[in-house]
Amino acid sequence: MWDFETDPEYQEKLDWADRFMREEVEPLEYVVAHPLDLSDPVRQALIPPLQDEVRAHGLWACHLGPELGGPGYGQVKLALLNEILGRSGSGSTVGPVVFGCQAPDTGNAEILAHYGTPAHKEKYLQPLLDGKIFSCFSMTEPQGGSDPKVFRTEAVLDGDEWVLNGEKWFSSNARWAEFLIVMAITDPENEPYQRMSMFIVPTDTPGVRILRDVGVAGWVEEGGGDHAYIRYEDVRIPKDNMLGDRGQAFVVAQTRLAGGRIHHAMRAVGQMKLAFEMLCERAVSRFTQDERLSSKQLVQEMVADAWIEIEQFRLLVLQTAWKIDRYGDYKRVRGDISAVKVAAPKVLQSVATKALQVHGSLGISDEMPFVAMLVNGIHVGLADGPTEVHKLTLARQILAGVEPTSETFPSRHIPALKEEAERKYAATLARL
Repeated sequence: MWDFETDPEYQEKLDWADRFMREEVEPLEYVVAHPLDLSDPVRQALIPPLQDEVRAHGLWACHLGPELGGPGYGQVKLALLNEILGRSGSGSTVGPVVFGCQAPDTGNAEILAHYGTPAHKEKYLQPLLDGKIFSCFSMTEPQGGSDPKVFRTEAVLDGDEWVLNGEKWFSSNARWAEFLIVMAITDPENEPYQRMSMFIVPTDTPGVRILRDVGVAGWVEEGGGDHAYIRYEDVRIPKDNMLGDRGQAFVVAQTRLAGGRIHHAMRAVGQMKLAFEMLCERAVSRFTQDERLSSKQLVQEMVADAWIEIEQFRLLVLQTAWKIDRYGDYKRVRGDISAVKVAAPKVLQSVATKALQVHGSLGISDEMPFVAMLVNGIHVGLADGPTEVHKLTLARQILAGVEPTSETFPSRHIPALKEEAERKYAATLARL
């Protein structure tokens, strides 16, 4: 069934989360240098008590099912919560960290839950779920992008150990991570999507070298950026650190990527709503030429267009989340997830641009979040597969379900339809 209401019990939790984010969590962005820096005494004094409050309200790690210590609310309820958490500034993970659902740890936890051994789960998964450690997903390569045919990082079996060599680019949160999940070639003679395997690599393993930490332009990332350029030089790990079957890295990766894409979109809704809220506040507060900006028809058009764009996108996200809950199969909803992934950057950038414009020179300053939002829109369009690839995925899925017609005329060619209709209703037409 379709329903556009949230049950009262969960709505109370959402109302609490909204107040909690505004009053307790968002201010942390101005006093905590980095929410992932467990060595920072300020961070350790302020964030764990708030995490305990989240746990007490039953909203900790809402992306997880009960078997992994989460509440098992499902994707629709997670989407409604992520709208609120998405208010955290672009590049800031303070909201998701306080609620135990920050990327890339959410997806990595799913991989460990599905493919990890009991020992892996005890050593890595449980501390990750408890918020005691952080992780990194190390897949993209400097020359690789999203094309597996040009990946070069290799893992060679040497007795009871795998030996890794290669380079990875833009490995998010590596400098804060206790361990990395690394994709490497193990079977170079196989088909491209069966060449690679997935491994757990503890960050302190000899040979793991972070060449530099790369920042995202327009984001405030304390200490040099959160996206590492890593070199793996004769890195030795135990044989059983492989996750999943040999040569099945892309199958393993989809466990995290499909969910991650929809979760990015959920948080993007929060960013859009924040920009829209600021747009409207500015419109009714600022005067020019003896009247409020909100009296100007062009500004009214911006407000109307932004509201429509957000609501259209939000409903697409919620419908996709509903389908995931309904079918329990990311593959079946792959086209919908691709559509969400394509739409997210476009709408976020559109709304942020309108808000920036109404704020004038203040809007492009680093005292406002709009430039960071625009950069985040570009980032969303690249992360977890570029927009162009997702357009192809969606189009192919749509076209695969369409039956071909005559090469000369379409199935709804008007003369043919008219002739068929006249033949069908000939007796009735004759009586009239």
